[in-house]
Amino acid sequence: MRIFLTGATGFIGTALVPELISAGHQVLGMTRSDEGARALTAAGAEPHHADLYDLDSIRRGAEDVDAVIHLAFNHDFSKFAENCETDRGVIEAIGSVLAGSNRPLIVTSGTGMGAAKPGQPVTEEDKPSANAHVPRVATEFAADALVEKGLNVSVMRLPQVHDTARQGLVSYVIPITRQKGVSAYVGEGTSRWPACHISDTARLYRLAIEGAQPGLRYNAVGEEGVSMRDIAEAIGRGLNLPTASLTPEEAPAHFGWLAAFASFDLPASSVITRKRFDWNPTGPSLLTDLANMNYSA
Repeated sequence: MRIFLTGATGFIGTALVPELISAGHQVLGMTRSDEGARALTAAGAEPHHADLYDLDSIRRGAEDVDAVIHLAFNHDFSKFAENCETDRGVIEAIGSVLAGSNRPLIVTSGTGMGAAKPGQPVTEEDKPSANAHVPRVATEFAADALVEKGLNVSVMRLPQVHDTARQGLVSYVIPITRQKGVSAYVGEGTSRWPACHISDTARLYRLAIEGAQPGLRYNAVGEEGVSMRDIAEAIGRGLNLPTASLTPEEAPAHFGWLAAFASFDLPASSVITRKRFDWNPTGPSLLTDLANMNYSA
């Protein structure tokens, strides 16, 4: 297949491009810069200059392809709600090009968007909730709206995707810990974040676009939940800093905008996804990558 990949030069995109190409697919990779274009060409992909805020450029990328994987997202959390609405617009723009065909589109969301029962892991069957803790549900609502119009759209829900350089939201915890001089968790630290190694995540995207079915959700989860205390202790060891428990009232002053995420228990299951694609994650665990990263970089 010829696949248009937004976010092709990002963290996951740089792992997904070779995964797709090695499987025999052609990649049209979105980039905003000449540097990104050179990197994509070197990786064997065709660069396509586009921007999330230029929907015409996004539409052009989706025109002459067999499938689209939408990874790109602005992670400036100071305007998170605005960025989520931008994502909705991008999905709608791609959908306008794919309308009337069965060409698959995979959009990217997060495992925390699923409305699971308290204490239970989010599953692929849990629909997004309008009362979710973050506005990223806009992504899934946009995907569902396209499915209702007859498009072949599915959703990839991501946990903390990691290697030894980046670890999703955990990457934001590390500089906070360095600044505060203590590696903290809330309460007993039993709240959990799901995780998946980047190599397993890239492989799942490839399997999902090859076998895409409309209306499905895929949970890219290698570990159902890693406790915040274990994460804090791993970071503390890496930075040679003490570990401490905070009360919920103390958390905002320490974590800032991350306080809510640090307090919520957000486990997620990938049982259905594993069976659907015979996908068995084999990459290192989150704690292994945290132990092996270079904290002086």
